Amino acid sequence: MEKEAPVPRVGVVVYLLKGNAVLLGRRLSSHGHSTFALPGGHLEFGESFEECAAREVKEETGLNIDKIEFLTVTNNVFPTNQSHYVTIFMRAVPIDPSQQPQNLEPDKCSGWDWYEWNNLPEPLFDPLEKMIKGGFNPFPTSSST
Repeated sequence: MEKEAPVPRVGVVVYLLKGNAVLLGRRLSSHGHSTFALPGGHLEFGESFEECAAREVKEETGLNIDKIEFLTVTNNVFPTNQSHYVTIFMRAVPIDPSQQPQNLEPDKCSGWDWYEWNNLPEPLFDPLEKMIKGGFNPFPTSSST
């Protein structure tokens, strides 16, 4: 019997913004272990991107989010572990900016914290690092009226 080829999966991750800071957690999974990454996870059947973003942030951090919007999509192939992700990047803000994130999945993340955009921790999860080095900025631009 032939081995089946890996199938691409869809991930949804969230740039959760507060002031000039973004929420990042240190990964504990084998892929990207000890790198800092955004909250997020797999898109479930029938779920909208916004629903997935809200669910994943709530499951991982306990935070409720608002102003959820689509930012961009990336196509990430990881040959070393035979995985392929189409990743949907969303932007949101916490409903209650004074609420602190909790680490609700300690087997997947060592903890969450807010990091100033101009002083991000290292190492970053590879897809996130590539976006940032490419000049991507998740913060809304102010338009003058």
